[in-house]
Amino acid sequence: MSASGNNPSHSSVAKLAPEYIKAIAPYQGGKPISELVREMGLQVKDIVKLASNENPLGISPKAEYAIQDALLDIARYPDGNSFALRDAVSKKFSAAPNQIVFGNGSNDILELAARAFLTAGCEAIYSQHAFAVYPLVTQATGATGVVVPAKNYGHDLPAMLAAITDKTRMIFVANPNNPTGTLLGKDELFEFLKQVPKHVLVVLDEAYDEYLSAANKSEAIGWLNEFDNLIISRTFSKAYGLAGLRVGFGLCHADIADLMNRVRQPFNVNSIAQAAAVASLADDDFVERSYALNQAGMVQLTQGFNKLRLEYIPSFANFVSFAVKSDTQNAAEVNQKLLQKGVIVRPIANYEMPDYLRVSIGLFSENARFLEVLEEIINK
Repeated sequence: MSASGNNPSHSSVAKLAPEYIKAIAPYQGGKPISELVREMGLQVKDIVKLASNENPLGISPKAEYAIQDALLDIARYPDGNSFALRDAVSKKFSAAPNQIVFGNGSNDILELAARAFLTAGCEAIYSQHAFAVYPLVTQATGATGVVVPAKNYGHDLPAMLAAITDKTRMIFVANPNNPTGTLLGKDELFEFLKQVPKHVLVVLDEAYDEYLSAANKSEAIGWLNEFDNLIISRTFSKAYGLAGLRVGFGLCHADIADLMNRVRQPFNVNSIAQAAAVASLADDDFVERSYALNQAGMVQLTQGFNKLRLEYIPSFANFVSFAVKSDTQNAAEVNQKLLQKGVIVRPIANYEMPDYLRVSIGLFSENARFLEVLEEIINK
């Protein structure tokens, strides 16, 4: 077979895929440390990764012990129903076991919701500058995405309500939002839910809830009894530090959970992830330390931006998006110079924010390194 015969662009089989699949632009995650080592010839010890909103403290010690124990049984298939994790989540969040859906990260929850309820001819609504996975999972079903212009880099809920048509089946709302870090008020969100038609599902993505202060913590789980059309997604990838194990969960009406579980892959949460997640839920001290570190790091970064006279979007998550708007260099150029110095942040031009970079909050020393290198670059 010729080389061209192995190229998907020349394959007659590839042409059989639906146009809406061929039009998908694959999700691009934050640059891995190993990739930067290869590209720049740097040493791992000299690289600071602040691109993917990971927990700089690592994982809970309890989770680490649980992982070691779970390794002994790794030749066995995981519990396909996640019984122990289901019980732990049910008790922790006061949700009935049949209201819980588990996923390979919260991205999987978003996809399960889309696969269960969206199809060609339907519409899903999401905000400008919202998480890139929403249009991906929508497009993969053949449904049409409806983008509502953002308001101050966040969700414009009245405009999203106005965008609802008889074709609307789902609305995605991220709170806090990624990559802007904006937060909707609880009263505002509750009133929004009251006005959404009952046949339209609202997927409320709360991946960063653990980083909110007590006053701002979500109350949405308590709303599940009132709104049968509400799906809440959560993750263990952020404050719990289990990004590499990929485990998330959804909370919703039992009938909705049943349908999502019908399209869920068997064994979609591996046994190591389940064990680590159960242990993480039992370690409140680790989450509190993660929250405290994040609060201090937020102050450190925003004070640094103020000193450098850089505009930034006030954030309620574990990252900050900041603007680079000068006559001499743009955000893409600053990002490249940061990479050359071994500092990885996240360009967000694909979110229609070409002048912005997003930086995750790291350890004090990592934040300081980032600010030092950034100051050197913009003052050159």
